[in-house]
Amino acid sequence: QVQLAESGGGLVQAGGSLRLACVASGSIFSINTMAWYRQAPGKQRDLVAGITSGGITNYADSVKGRFTISRDTAKNTVYLQMNSLIPEDTAVYYCNVKGRRWGDLLSDNYWGQGTQVTVSS
Repeated sequence: QVQLAESGGGLVQAGGSLRLACVASGSIFSINTMAWYRQAPGKQRDLVAGITSGGITNYADSVKGRFTISRDTAKNTVYLQMNSLIPEDTAVYYCNVKGRRWGDLLSDNYWGQGTQVTVSS
């Protein structure tokens, strides 16, 4: 089994900051990509930011310059530092990991349960 433990969500005023963390544990052997997605009610689940095992990052246009994704490879942990938050950032944020379990040749896709981020005006 692979488990993703998320933390850091909550309620914050516009202009404030939050830091999300996601730790992958269990029978994980290697991780290719770690990412954060978000989904508002009635909306699509969209990629917010991703980071590869080589440290290559990408961001949604709506968060560029405000959010920073980082990782601690040794701890199988990904972070999302969210600054200058605006009400449009309000959503459930989901951790996603593409990785291989012990003995697997192909990567599998794993999801966290989601954590609520609410930004008030």
